[in-house]
Amino acid sequence: MTVVFLRIQIQKISIGTLRLIPRNLSTIKPSPLSSLYSTLSSRIEEHPKRYKHHNVATCIAALQRCAHRNDAVSGGELHGFMVRKGLLEDSPRAVTSLVNMYAKCGLMRRAISVSGGSERDVFAYNAIISGFVVNGFPFDAVEMYREMRANGILPDKYTFPSLLKGSDAMEVSDVRTVHGLAFKLGFDSDCYVGSALVCSYLKFRVVEDAQKVFDELPERDDSVLWNALVIGYSQIFKFEDALRVFSQMREEGVALSRHTVTGVLSAFTVLADVDNGRSIHGLAVKTGFDSGTVVSNALIDMYGKSRWLEEAVKIFEAMDNERDIFTWNSVLCVHDYCGDHDGALAMFNRMLCSGIRPDLVTLTTVLPTCGRLAALNQGREIHGYMIVNGLLNRNSNDEFINNSLMDMYAKCGDLRDAQTVFDSMRSKDSASWNIMINGYGVQSCGELALDMFSRMCEAGVRPDEITFVGLLQACNHSGFVSDGKRFLAQMETVYNVIPTSDHYTCVIDMLGRAGKLQEAYKLAVTMPVGDNPVVWRSILASCRLHGNNIGLGELAVKRLYELEPEHSGAYILMSNMYMETGGYERVLALRDAMKKQNMKKTAASSWIEVKHEIHTFFNSDKTHPEYESIEACLSPLTSHILGGH
Repeated sequence: MTVVFLRIQIQKISIGTLRLIPRNLSTIKPSPLSSLYSTLSSRIEEHPKRYKHHNVATCIAALQRCAHRNDAVSGGELHGFMVRKGLLEDSPRAVTSLVNMYAKCGLMRRAISVSGGSERDVFAYNAIISGFVVNGFPFDAVEMYREMRANGILPDKYTFPSLLKGSDAMEVSDVRTVHGLAFKLGFDSDCYVGSALVCSYLKFRVVEDAQKVFDELPERDDSVLWNALVIGYSQIFKFEDALRVFSQMREEGVALSRHTVTGVLSAFTVLADVDNGRSIHGLAVKTGFDSGTVVSNALIDMYGKSRWLEEAVKIFEAMDNERDIFTWNSVLCVHDYCGDHDGALAMFNRMLCSGIRPDLVTLTTVLPTCGRLAALNQGREIHGYMIVNGLLNRNSNDEFINNSLMDMYAKCGDLRDAQTVFDSMRSKDSASWNIMINGYGVQSCGELALDMFSRMCEAGVRPDEITFVGLLQACNHSGFVSDGKRFLAQMETVYNVIPTSDHYTCVIDMLGRAGKLQEAYKLAVTMPVGDNPVVWRSILASCRLHGNNIGLGELAVKRLYELEPEHSGAYILMSNMYMETGGYERVLALRDAMKKQNMKKTAASSWIEVKHEIHTFFNSDKTHPEYESIEACLSPLTSHILGGH
């Protein structure tokens, strides 16, 4: 199925719709007031009695509730009522409440429209700056702050925390300038201003300035300030400092908060320190901070990164109605990270059934899972969902998303659609080319892989280590021995890429498959990157393939035993070699050696996708709930095969 055909078929998919907010609006122009007021007034005509007894004070309280609930519809109706009744005249506080409501609801154009232009006071500016930051437009927040200063409006203690949250759009010199003004106006001793400064300095890794701001604050008994240090240190990977501050916080008797717990958990998550992570989990339970969505999400992530899948799922199941999109994304990532790809797809289907709309993080997490399981149909439906909702056209991270799609199609063996996605990309990075080269290589389309490599070089994209792994695999699978040897020789001299064990393994495997066993062995013992068990398994497999070099096979088994004494694969391969060459006594001796060393063969498995569900089977497996029906279908097929049909 091509992508063009997919665009038609995908209309049948009913996952839902997804509304994305752009990352940045360099210039947001306000909506014309006349059209805005006309729209709002028409809404009031539909509800004449709802607002009958409202005055300025009750309207302000109602607008605050609308902002808290993200209810722009009711807030808009209130706006219309206030315009018609003249409640906005001579009431700056009412105007500021409107600005805040629209900003909190993400409607920045309306927020700017009602804020009064050149007549804005500091409260209106604060609401707009905060709105820009909350909605992901830090550059616009900085521009609004500059306009505020140009209009002669002095910031207050509420301006600085909101502005500094948008320090992604600043340089460290800008932060110091803001700090200087806060000091001049006497706001640098405020706890929230100080916390914002600490966070901003740590974001730029100016640790000394952050610590100095913290140390010079007159009152440090508020957890907000301590949390700024803990979280700030964690975000720049200074985990020892984060834990030191946390210990100091506990010693000084500062009350914990949910933000404290999540900050410390993030440190233990990256360190994969599940023991101390569990201690923080116990502390969260003791202090009553374990029930919130943010803390639960952090716990899921911490246990997942430590590969405690069952504990992570246990927390997820206990959350009931508290789950948000971040919860689902975390548990999907945990399943994938722990290698439970079946569980990841099952959890994704459960997410859809619960009515949660997937976002780009969700989809780019599930797409690799589809590729690993060769779940092509489900991968296509995800692609279709992204097309229908315009996620491929209006997202700035175009390369990453398209690379995920290409990789899924390539791993599912659908190189036609992978190539279609590749050709449709506006820009391609090295990963884009690598995916296609590797995809063609795995499918033994060596000529297409080499052609893609030539096009990559012509496009001015520098090949890297991954490029040559895919290229050498293509030569290996297609039997291009001379080309493979040439590329290995040219890697460092022509392309300035130093070969690694992965590259040597590809070439050794290629030589072995081609029957050049002595040349493969010579390269294995002279390669400059050290011994690698994969190399010797490859040589052993080649010995069995050609069946004419028992001595080299035994040498390979000996090296594998030295490198991986508990791995049974080499013994099984050698046992099969002996069996095929009539060496039954050696087979028995090898099996006896395996028993003495308590080696066990890992059961192989296969899987099939049926109606969006992955079914996994092991050899002689009778545990599937529909085993009898499956057996009834397979038995006649087996008879036909044995009968020569």
